[in-house]
Amino acid sequence: MRRRDGGTALLGGGPLRLLRLRPRAVDLLAGDRLVVTGAASAALADRLLDTGVAHPDLAALPDPGTAVTVVVPVRDRTAGVARLLAALRADPDTAAAPVLVVDDGSADPAGLAAVAAAAGAEVLRSEVSRGPAAARNTGLRAARTPLVAFLDSDCVPRPGWLPPLRRHLGDPRLALVAPRVVALGAGSPEPGAPERGGRTRPSTGLAAYEAAVSALDMGPRPAAVRPLAAVSYVPSAALLVRREALGAGFDESMRVAEDVDLVWRLAAAGWRVRYEPAAEVAHDHPAAVGAWLRRRAFYGTGAALLAQRHGAAVAPVVVSGWSAAAVALALAGRAPGRLAATGVLAVAAARLAPRLAPPGGRPPAGLAAGLVLRGTATAARTLARAATRHHWPLAVAGALVSSRARRLLAVVAVADGLAAWWPHRRAVSPAAFLAARRAEDLAYGAGLWAGAARARSARALLPASPPRL
Repeated sequence: MRRRDGGTALLGGGPLRLLRLRPRAVDLLAGDRLVVTGAASAALADRLLDTGVAHPDLAALPDPGTAVTVVVPVRDRTAGVARLLAALRADPDTAAAPVLVVDDGSADPAGLAAVAAAAGAEVLRSEVSRGPAAARNTGLRAARTPLVAFLDSDCVPRPGWLPPLRRHLGDPRLALVAPRVVALGAGSPEPGAPERGGRTRPSTGLAAYEAAVSALDMGPRPAAVRPLAAVSYVPSAALLVRREALGAGFDESMRVAEDVDLVWRLAAAGWRVRYEPAAEVAHDHPAAVGAWLRRRAFYGTGAALLAQRHGAAVAPVVVSGWSAAAVALALAGRAPGRLAATGVLAVAAARLAPRLAPPGGRPPAGLAAGLVLRGTATAARTLARAATRHHWPLAVAGALVSSRARRLLAVVAVADGLAAWWPHRRAVSPAAFLAARRAEDLAYGAGLWAGAARARSARALLPASPPRL
């Protein structure tokens, strides 16, 4: 976030936006920390949180200690449930918490019941599998505490995971907060196994790749969660929710992407959703390549379901028309194309500058040009990513008929992989990372197109424009 115009405007957030401040708000934001003491500061805090310009200062907040029920949806993972329950009972924050194990049609219900009984957990049994959304809703309806924590059976919460999440509940508009989901065995030792000193860094290519960039890991920075933001969803593998906010809970008709749908429905209803990486829950990532690829393709099929419910919020590419035109012109020709692209960016900057100007002030041409260039660079990366992930069937079709398209696709595929690998270069080799990234993208894209074909709708494949600054 940057202050502009003598502190009367803030530029930041996600997506990027410019906030004009009234005099009272300027006085309240004399520093970089806002303490809510009344209606005016509360209204300002709401605005800053909703735009992603500010984040809650958890260190200044006590753990309210609100009672929580842990709900574990499971089917045929008795060993995982035993591991999870042992971790919960070893953690002082959840040692006495009620735990509901929702058996979604397991083949060995007696074995699961025995493991749950040994840990003092209650089992809610469904004779047939109704899916993870229905299993979570069963636990949600049975819970009697104000808060409910959903933990999948292949998860192990790190010690101290609950208080950072629970501190967010000081916000009366917060419905759901999610921890960071990390690889089991990475970082701190597993709960219940301090004598082993934890596991070493994964040595296989897939394990190392998943530990570095798992689809469940939303990264190291806290964030507001909403459609088209930097963090647009959080996975249901680990969640803490305000029970009254969820109403009927997950959409039981959805076997995939039900977590994304829930987050977006909560946001549309005016609730706030947050991602809090100070809390960590470890996840036992798939070790078999075939199962991992099938899971990625399955995730891809969920986009069509989301498009039916949420429209452009699920768009795989979010770029402005100006940026898309500039990138296309730069790629279409040599000097003439680059010259035309420069002209497009110049016009875009000229149109943006007046919107950034303070009342009665001069349009900041330099700032506008910088933002346009930044947006175009982001658009170029987004389009390159789409060519190797969401829209790879179109990219491959183009490569089959054009040698130039083949060269461009090869360059994009390697450059995208290396750029994503660089921050994790000490954890995984470039060859292993590139191979896994390309395989993951092919699987996800195949699922995306299969889901769109099944739904007989291309809405999940169409681009969208970003919100106005």
